Amino acid sequence: MDVEREILLEAPPEEVWPALTEAERLEEWFANEVELDARPGGEGIFRWANGEERRAVVEQVDPGRRLELRWEDDGRVELTLEEAGGGTRLVVRETAPDWSAALELRALAWCPTA
Repeated sequence: MDVEREILLEAPPEEVWPALTEAERLEEWFANEVELDARPGGEGIFRWANGEERRAVVEQVDPGRRLELRWEDDGRVELTLEEAGGGTRLVVRETAPDWSAALELRALAWCPTA
């Protein structure tokens, strides 16, 4: 399954980036427990209250602009930030067999300061 989603946020990219790359910020909106080393080759573990766990490897990072992860099931997610009228356009592209972070990223819409 290929999914692409675009979200406009009322915060500049430098405030949105930490919400995508820092474990404690990801725990605010994405998963209940997160471990993430946001460097190429770094690992990520995402755990939810229902017992689900997903693992990823960081494929590419362009700090403040782009993050690409490869999920353990060989799915991929690419998060790209662009300035957009004083805010940020977050473009999420994901290829995954059954699960989609792009659909879950709707939760980011709440964040005025990411």
